[in-house]
Order: sequence, then structure tokens, then C-alpha cells
Amino acid sequence: MVDLNVFGQEVITCSNEPLTGYFRDGCCNTDETDLGSHTVCVVATEEFLKFSFKVGNDLSTPRPEFSFSGLIPGDKWCLCAERFLEAHQNDAAPKVVLEATNESALEIVPMDILLQHAYISKVAND
Repeated sequence: MVDLNVFGQEVITCSNEPLTGYFRDGCCNTDETDLGSHTVCVVATEEFLKFSFKVGNDLSTPRPEFSFSGLIPGDKWCLCAERFLEAHQNDAAPKVVLEATNESALEIVPMDILLQHAYISKVAND
């Protein structure tokens, strides 16, 4: 079964560098085992990474034991929908790549909030 994005189309790749996704397949694909709902494709910012660290979700520090190099501003990452909503509520939300965001995110984050943070690429598929 193909995962769909918030527009009802096939989810596009969020990031292969760093490799992201619950299944580490580069996409924000999900299933019933993904309890964190890693479904929102975000573009990390310094502000967001600092906020995330402050609330106990350190995404910047490398964790080689998990093959995780740590995120830097500009990296794309499949973020947990609740974490995204929390960042939004605290004025620290990063931009969202809507075409790469799984429609399952809409169970937690309203579409109007995702649209407020839409990432618009200057170059297609950058």
C-alpha cells in the first residue's frame, strides 16, 4: 500500500541525507507500529533545534549508536506530528514540506497549521 501526502498524492521523499523516516526509507511513511507518528517532513531551523533540545528532544547531537549524525539547520527530517504541533504552539515551528508530509499527520495537526508553515522551494525537488 502506498502512503499518501496531505494532498492525497503519493508521499515524496523527505530526505536521504540525512536518512529519515520511521522506516529509514527517506519518506515519512508510517503504520500502526509508529507510535510517534513520524509523519511531518520539516526543514530544520536553528530556532526549532534549540526549542526541541529545550523540551527534551535533542535532534542536534550525533548519536552514532543509532546511525544518527545530528541535524543542522536546513536538514529535512520526518518529525513526530505531536512535536511539530508543540513547536507551533510555542512559536518555534520549522517549515513543512507538504508533498512529503504523510496524510496521517492530519489526525494530529490541522491542515491550516501545516499550510501556515509551508516550505516553498526555489528549485523543484531541492
